[in-house]
Amino acid sequence: MKGPLLLLGGIALFGLLDANSKLLSGAYPVGQVVAMRYLVLLPAFFALRGLYPGFGGTFRTARPWLHALRAAAMMLSAGSFFLGFRHLALAEGYLVFFTSPFLILAMAALTLGERVPAAAWAWCLVGFGGVLLAVAPKLGGGGSLAGYGWLMLGTLAFSVTQTVNRQLKGEAGLAMLVVGPALLGLVLFGPLAIRDWVAPPPLDLAMLMLNGLIAGSASVLTALAYRHADAARLGPLGYAAMPVSGLLDLAFWGRLPDLPTLLGASVIIFACVMSERVRQRAAAAQGISGGKRCAPSAPSGSGTTSRTALSGRSP
Repeated sequence: MKGPLLLLGGIALFGLLDANSKLLSGAYPVGQVVAMRYLVLLPAFFALRGLYPGFGGTFRTARPWLHALRAAAMMLSAGSFFLGFRHLALAEGYLVFFTSPFLILAMAALTLGERVPAAAWAWCLVGFGGVLLAVAPKLGGGGSLAGYGWLMLGTLAFSVTQTVNRQLKGEAGLAMLVVGPALLGLVLFGPLAIRDWVAPPPLDLAMLMLNGLIAGSASVLTALAYRHADAARLGPLGYAAMPVSGLLDLAFWGRLPDLPTLLGASVIIFACVMSERVRQRAAAAQGISGGKRCAPSAPSGSGTTSRTALSGRSP
């Protein structure tokens, strides 16, 4: 149970990160909030590296341009999710985010040449239908439309990150995956933070700094989870983000998900599960027809799963 418990802890922390950012979004600009996250995360990483020499592994890489693309996508995702949650409840935002498996499926087919069964594409359409089911009744207000737009952009950027993660699966260590995006975050959002700086009272300053610690802790917990269990076991637990977001909406804003949100979430989650089952069956059939067993899921502690966990969002 160690792997599932670690993953659930990471998901809960990612939910807290989004809730904390939403609480700050009404008074502070995006540049200040995101820059403060990395301003805290970088010293925390190097403090751990000082306490545990070699923590995070090497900074050398054979694919610097892929790391640059990953870092840029992470920055777009971080800013977009912050701006999106300014307009929407957490549960509604996660509804859009849950379309990421379908986007990753399409990107893997286009950029990595992976074969996708026709039935999996059909379930993708069903999943996006679930989004429309939940979103359509709420598109009357401009704020909602802007929120959904930002979250769709953030989800697209997150999906790019995940696709790049799969291309970086052969590299060891976490240092480049943490420090590279953090440095880019300071370069991009630091000037915006200086330009638009709002002097925070002590409590708000603590909340701004807490964002960096929560983000780093959530990523580490999620990475550790995959060292104790494989992706097949942990993957479905990612949907725990939906009840977590609902509970946070209730706790901080006294808001419960409405019926369209619940119905849309049910359709999306069901479509994701069915799409993955279709892919697994197709892979199994291909392995049998080729006279060999299918390749197993990434082993515990592998680079593939660790990089997925450190993408900056919940699985």
